This record gives sequence, structure tokens and C-alpha cells, in this order.
Amino acid sequence: MAAATGKTNWFAIWISTAVVVVVALVVALVVWMNNAATDPGTPPSGAGIDQETGAVAVGEGSQTLDTYIDFMCPICGQFETTYGPEITDLVDEGTITLNIHPISILDRYSQGTEYSTRAANAMYCVAEADPDAAYPFMQEMFEKQPAEQSTGLTDDEILAIASDVGVTGIDSCVTDRTFGDYVTSMTKNTPIQPGSQGIGTPTLAVNGETIANSSIPAVGSFASLFN
Repeated sequence: MAAATGKTNWFAIWISTAVVVVVALVVALVVWMNNAATDPGTPPSGAGIDQETGAVAVGEGSQTLDTYIDFMCPICGQFETTYGPEITDLVDEGTITLNIHPISILDRYSQGTEYSTRAANAMYCVAEADPDAAYPFMQEMFEKQPAEQSTGLTDDEILAIASDVGVTGIDSCVTDRTFGDYVTSMTKNTPIQPGSQGIGTPTLAVNGETIANSSIPAVGSFASLFN
């Protein structure tokens, strides 16, 4: 779907400037996937987690938006800043169910701390403890998103964010990376956007159909994806 007439789709423009980086990430991802563990890991439980897809479900709308995110990904942070309010409105209005897939493709950009995996694991810890806190946790994590090539947030900082959204008692789940192998397993299931050579973030699927980021409407028109 093209951007609305007369509106500049700054998100699509920013995506275009990242093409070279994405190509490099595809190569890195191939290496990562070839070396990834085959153990699917311990799946998180809880009513708010789809046991088949690993998605953290938010809302009860008849239409669906699936988002595949990496907490270290700057474009994911920009996507949340740009479209987060509109998506929240669609959830609150009962139009969509938002299925969030926390994945990890950028561990190598956190100086050995595997921040992408740690952050995705933490979201599952939060979602298992309190499904209603998962979405606010994601929003706060992007609000405090670290830069690429940094060590990322510490486990204590992540736990503080969880506490801010009302979830405590998950210290061992976060520090032991209880769902780390599960994150790796689910990452390999991420769909590939039309026209892309490999997995990237953010990736969106509307009512089960994966779309190219270049087709995301301009700000203020996101709801048109569900008309």
C-alpha cells in the first residue's frame, strides 16, 4: 500500500538508507543461523503467549498485526516512536490483536553481552508473570533503547524497567536467560519480507501476510492497512 497522497513517509525513507546495513546483517545472520543451537529451549507459559508462534498477544481484535522486533534495532525503535501511538489506538479500539515476536539478530552489536537475546528473554519473563505488563514493558524498553555497539542495558536495568511496569520476582528468569534458547529458536522462524534476502527487523505481517516495510503508510494512515 502506498503512502497517503501529499504525506512524506519518513519511516520508508529511513528504511531505504539502511539497505547496505541490512545486506551486511543478512550475511551475518546466515552465519549465526548455521551455528545456532538446535535445542528449541524452554517455552514460556501464560495466557498471553502463543505457544505455537511465540508471539506475545496484546488485545482481542479480529484482525491481526504481527511485529518481529529486536530490542537493539534502531529502526525498530524508530518504528515504535513513529507508529506506536496509532497501533495502541487500534488495540484499544478492538480493531486488532497485536502479536509481538521478540527476536534476536543483533547480539553481535552489543560487545559480547548478547543484549538482543537478553532483552527478548526478559520480555518473555514479564509476559509469563503478567501478560498485561508485556506491552508497557516493550514500550519502556524502546524508550530507553541503548545504541548499537554499546553493551546494552544491564540485567539490573532491565529488571528495573520490569519493576516500573509492575512486575517483580523475575530476577532469576532474567539473569539465567530462562528463555534464551527459545528466543533463538523462534528467531529462525521469522518470515522474510517481500523483496528481501533474509530476516530483518522490524518485520510486519498484516492478517497473516508479511508486508515490505516500504509499503507501510505514512504517519496518521496506519489504520488503512486494516480497511
